[in-house]
Amino acid sequence: MLVLVLVLLSVVDARMTQRINIDSARYDQSTFEGRAKHFFTITNPLNLLASDAELEEAKAIVENYRAGKEDKTLSEEDLWRAKSLYDSAYHPQSGEKLFLPGRMSFQVPGNMTITGCMMTFYKSTPAVIFWHWTNQTFNAIVNYTNRNASAVVTNEELGQVYVAAVGASVATALSFNKLVASSPTLANGIAGRLVPLVAVAAANCINIPLMRRQEVIKGIYIQDDNGNDVGKSGNAAKAAIMQVIPARVLMASPAMMLIPIVMTRLEKTKTLINNPKLKAPLTVLLTGCCLTFATPLACAIFPQTSGIHVNDLEPELQTSLKTKFPNKEMYYYNKGL
Repeated sequence: MLVLVLVLLSVVDARMTQRINIDSARYDQSTFEGRAKHFFTITNPLNLLASDAELEEAKAIVENYRAGKEDKTLSEEDLWRAKSLYDSAYHPQSGEKLFLPGRMSFQVPGNMTITGCMMTFYKSTPAVIFWHWTNQTFNAIVNYTNRNASAVVTNEELGQVYVAAVGASVATALSFNKLVASSPTLANGIAGRLVPLVAVAAANCINIPLMRRQEVIKGIYIQDDNGNDVGKSGNAAKAAIMQVIPARVLMASPAMMLIPIVMTRLEKTKTLINNPKLKAPLTVLLTGCCLTFATPLACAIFPQTSGIHVNDLEPELQTSLKTKFPNKEMYYYNKGL
């Protein structure tokens, strides 16, 4: 019996002391399920409650482990907990602490408030302008915070792109609102409530490319199988943007499609007829429930580290890489979020 216990303890000890690849995700990123599990931890709003001291401690644990100087008393679960907190607050390439509203863990509380209000106050022109301006400002912050770090953007360029993106987005929202308002039947029905979704989808197609255009112009780093930078590619940046846009639209779609239908029915109930002020908070709450699941699932649609075939790169880069690595066909890039 004693021998059996000693054997089990030795197995457990070996499992605890075996080094893991801290730079890879905990879950298999080649599958949708693995990516979903990863993003559920990254987008967890509870990560926002971590203090600066806790974030710095998590960062120290991760960096020390990379350097082989880890605390031997830490369990594997402790290490992964620190890594998930680190991933939620620090840029995956630069290692810089992310601006809090731009973190993926802020997506649910940030978007539930903005989206809920957009769907509640969608008839008044001033309200439309304010909430779509707020939404696109928030999106611009998220896009900039989670951009690929390869392309450096100056403050002047950022200001120009922001004004263009917000202006185009608000104009798009107002145009769709005016189109629906021209038909009383549409304006007072479900179609009117879906205007924010159409506007948000169209605005994302404008905002994201504008905010990340420097990545296309200057290119983003592509890596080999070992993570070594081998060049910069604007084509890889275009591929990244084309993955981010549908993911962002799908992130917002469940709430902005289902909640209007639900609220149309609930508004006919005695409770909301007698208490109309409950409409906005109820819409925000229901939106939050949808986004809690829609956010990580939408982020998981495409791998964070995506592949690109050498033949899809720029001709000059193709020639260079085929000369240096004649047998290599696939390269990889960080698509951003």
